Amino acid sequence: MALFDLPLDELREHRSESVAPDDFDDFWSGTLQEAREHDLDARFEPVDTGLSTVDVYDVTFAGFGGHPVKGWLRLPAGSSGPLPLVVEFVGYGGGRGLPHENLLWASTGRAHFTMDTRGQGSAWGGGGGTADPVGGAPAYPGFMTRGIDAPENYYYRRVFTDAVRAVEAARSHPLTDATRTVALGSSQGGGITVAVGGLVPDLVAVAPDVPFLCDFPRATTLTDRHPYREIGLFLKTHRGRSADVQRTLSYFDGVHFAARGRAPALFSTGLEDQTCPPSTVFAAFNSWAHEDKTIELYDYNDHEGGGPYHEAAKVRWLRSYA
Repeated sequence: MALFDLPLDELREHRSESVAPDDFDDFWSGTLQEAREHDLDARFEPVDTGLSTVDVYDVTFAGFGGHPVKGWLRLPAGSSGPLPLVVEFVGYGGGRGLPHENLLWASTGRAHFTMDTRGQGSAWGGGGGTADPVGGAPAYPGFMTRGIDAPENYYYRRVFTDAVRAVEAARSHPLTDATRTVALGSSQGGGITVAVGGLVPDLVAVAPDVPFLCDFPRATTLTDRHPYREIGLFLKTHRGRSADVQRTLSYFDGVHFAARGRAPALFSTGLEDQTCPPSTVFAAFNSWAHEDKTIELYDYNDHEGGGPYHEAAKVRWLRSYA
């Protein structure tokens, strides 16, 4: 697919039409306060992986509603002191995978925490193990319309809360340095990263790659690819509910979390990305509040973005922060 979105000079100026609800901050502070009424109860069980350079721990902690959420903590083998911490969130449909997967960040000498995404982990990769015990109103198959009838019920309220608690759980391990915490992820993981960047005030850096869940008003009308298309298919059946749906989504739009971002940021986008169109990524990047921000462009790439090239770019970039 050739370039289909706005020209680059317009991308650099693009702003979302999404308007933050007046009670956006109260909604999220109240949500997190409710979650913190449950004991975090972070447990780290060592896993025998046969790996000699990385130690792996099977993690369980209390997320939204006190529900158990899984994760992996990977540490350089034999670590004895607090390490810079990378907390990673995964893409749509994926889970935390298997303990021997995803060894890059531990191989750089950092602690690496990967959060499982509740209810997901069955579409690709090594799977996941976290249920979503909360029901919701009728929804098109997938996750984008689960509980979309109201912000209090929406699926990503639970996921973003899990993500904040994941940072807290990872920081509770004695070999992690809470003062040098980085959040990152790709696609859905990038969207979760943007949300965490707006909800956790003391991160040292964030790196959202080709982030999903940004600029909903544009994304839902520009691309017909899934997962955004799930919303259109829901509205195709539930006629006349567009305004209600966009109101719910406004509480979860990355552009509003970005406006509250307090850490240096490295974004990325593929200019041929039809899954998370570049204008939606630029909407979040242009709203990012911290002045130390960079976006890497991959001119001829779709949703794969920079792939291993961008992983190398992140490794170089993070040397300045953690």
